[in-house]
Amino acid sequence: MALKIKPAGSCIWDEISLGEIMIRFDPGNERVKVARTFRVWEGGGEYNVARGLRRCFNMKTSVVTAIPENDLGLLLEDLILQGGVDTSHIKWVPYDGIGRTTRLGLNFTERGFGIRSALGISDRGNTAVSQLKPGDIDWETIFGKEGARWFHCGGIFAALSETTAEVAIEAMKAAKKNGTVISYDLNYRESLWKTIGGKAKAQEVNREIAKYVDVMIGNEEDFSASLGFEVEGVDENLSKLDPKAFKVMIEKVVKEYPNFQAVATTLRGATTATFNDWAAVLYTDGNFYESVQRENLEIWDRVGGGDSFASGLIYGFLAGKTPEEAVNYGATHGALAMTTPGDTTMASLKEVERALKGGTARVVR
Repeated sequence: MALKIKPAGSCIWDEISLGEIMIRFDPGNERVKVARTFRVWEGGGEYNVARGLRRCFNMKTSVVTAIPENDLGLLLEDLILQGGVDTSHIKWVPYDGIGRTTRLGLNFTERGFGIRSALGISDRGNTAVSQLKPGDIDWETIFGKEGARWFHCGGIFAALSETTAEVAIEAMKAAKKNGTVISYDLNYRESLWKTIGGKAKAQEVNREIAKYVDVMIGNEEDFSASLGFEVEGVDENLSKLDPKAFKVMIEKVVKEYPNFQAVATTLRGATTATFNDWAAVLYTDGNFYESVQRENLEIWDRVGGGDSFASGLIYGFLAGKTPEEAVNYGATHGALAMTTPGDTTMASLKEVERALKGGTARVVR
């Protein structure tokens, strides 16, 4: 069954994201443990999708989150505004002066190189958004009065607390009631789940949320850890770009969750932190569609590549592209996003479409 997407112009928002947005501290070419200076970015798995859709694909997007009322919160707001994402649905939370009751999440991320993997260190306990609970957000205004063509959330937000998973389900029920397409990126993070029940808890939470999802997104680790579906026949010595095993897994997924109208997975073979093989597979309307495979893709900053894939894929659907075009918009946008620093995209639609047409890396004059 093909996705039923509201026509452009019928809603205020093309897409709404629900999730945590952190300030990322980037040591540049240094390592976190020896750095003396950091550059700051904003980032968050769900937000990155909204920003990619706005900044690269010129879609009207908004974000639902919570931020403490202090100067760090104002810095984050300024970064969000620079990305063009609407801030009218941010819940501002009073700050207690030291962050005992509420605070802003921080993320320290260093880029990998060669045999040294990238490293992310989160400092995000007791954040304002983790304390969201059902009833805090007026979803009927967002989906009923304003209207949204697409709603996106993910496993990072669901892992923040017991109540954030409940908020995600509350939002999805309102979205479904109002005919909004719902996507969810599993985005499994071991560090978020390990002290609250590990993979067993992740699967308990995500298998419940999955009942409300139209478009499920994730890689092989996400589907395994978050939903319990293994990719069989792929080991560390085989290319992760062979889509056959992933197709078998996806067939099992859609059999158990017939509400999934599309399932997309990114395929990554990490030769080193600097060179990755990169591709994607999309299942929709009973058929599989594969993106162009990019072998030995040079990586500058891999964080956010999957989110940029998701935003490109969603753009493809919202813009009425074919499934084959949609998965290629996603994979190409993800590839371009990993050539620049920061969690969020610096690519343009023109650059994505040039790469889709096989454009070379020669200087564009």
